[in-house]
Amino acid sequence: MALQVTAGEWDALVAAQAEVNPFLKWAFLHALEASKSAVPEEGWGPQHVTVRDAASGVLLGACPLYLKGHSYGEYVFDSSWANYSHMMGKRYYPKLQACVPFTPVTGNRLLVQPGQLAATVLKALAQTLLTITDEMGVSSLHVTFPTGEEWAALGALGFQQRRGIQYHWENRGYSSFEDFLADLKQSKRKSIRQERKSIAKQGLTVRRLPGSEVTAGQWDTFHSFYQATVDKKWGSAYLTREFWHMLGSELGSEVMLVVAEQQGDTVAAALNLVGSHCVYGRNWGSVGGREFKNLHFEVCYYQAIEEAIARGLPRVEAGAQGEHKLQRGYLPNFTYSAHYMTDPTTRAAVAKFLDREEQQLAYTWQALTLEGSPFKQDKTVEYLVDKMSSYSSLSSLSSLSSSDEADAAPGRATGANSGSTDE
Repeated sequence: MALQVTAGEWDALVAAQAEVNPFLKWAFLHALEASKSAVPEEGWGPQHVTVRDAASGVLLGACPLYLKGHSYGEYVFDSSWANYSHMMGKRYYPKLQACVPFTPVTGNRLLVQPGQLAATVLKALAQTLLTITDEMGVSSLHVTFPTGEEWAALGALGFQQRRGIQYHWENRGYSSFEDFLADLKQSKRKSIRQERKSIAKQGLTVRRLPGSEVTAGQWDTFHSFYQATVDKKWGSAYLTREFWHMLGSELGSEVMLVVAEQQGDTVAAALNLVGSHCVYGRNWGSVGGREFKNLHFEVCYYQAIEEAIARGLPRVEAGAQGEHKLQRGYLPNFTYSAHYMTDPTTRAAVAKFLDREEQQLAYTWQALTLEGSPFKQDKTVEYLVDKMSSYSSLSSLSSLSSSDEADAAPGRATGANSGSTDE
């Protein structure tokens, strides 16, 4: 059924969060649905949830939620869980996914109006999701790429917790790109300078364009680059041509397309979205049959850093995976997800999986930071200590360990209004 919430109400809730994340805005979610990218025919059935004050009708909370018929486009991989369920003769699909489709970007999944009732509404929203999961008879509920605070709160409610690793660049008050380079080891600083110089030597120029200035022809070119990248990786093109056009027209200045040109022809481009605290790197592609040395690093990483410095933004998030980002100043950070498996046997098996994975993950994160960081030693140690402190604080907010979660199913609440973004 249609979701009874206006674009204005939804965006007001997004704007009230500690960070404004453009992927959570009505225009972005609506573009995914209206462009036929995230629709039931593609295995994405919108089931967005809202919580309102019973007396006034004021929107207090919301959650982007989808009924999934597969695990594609999520970036938190659960294929082994699905295989286990099938092996045990249990159905894994459909499942529910609280997320932004095709977007491995941390952001609020439980959008709650700040204030005295925030903790109560967040708990009610989480319990409502559990109730929907049970009433729909699906196998599971997955909240992917929530904020660390949401992850801790969901853990305290009995959700099974999981972490992953992404590579993010952090702005330590830099006034210029050279100021950033000064924090790096001499060899890494020299390497980045050489990579950047190689762009001009190949006759390439690079520009950053706001979405409002990107032409229809440029979006069509970018779509062809996107398809070429997908084909090269033997993947699936989730996003349609119409999606890019809608994104540029509806989000405008929050969209940034980095384009590389040679003799007037666009040969590569990278899509970024810009939030209140972050430049988010998303999709990249280049013209087929031609290779340009170091262009990927320039268009995807260095230009995003320059934009963040120019705007005074705290960080750049360059998407999923990619240890090559380390040498460009992007250090490993944890990402989060929370899971509810309705079947006790599956829940116990997932708990064992998560215990093993977490032990390896914690070691990997520290090793990558200490051994792979391009920053000077004092900066690397400072970063590591700061992150360990913040991660420890989050973990302490969760009252249940993975072993407890194997036997403890989360609590319940009733009441929900769900549907698509169609008004």
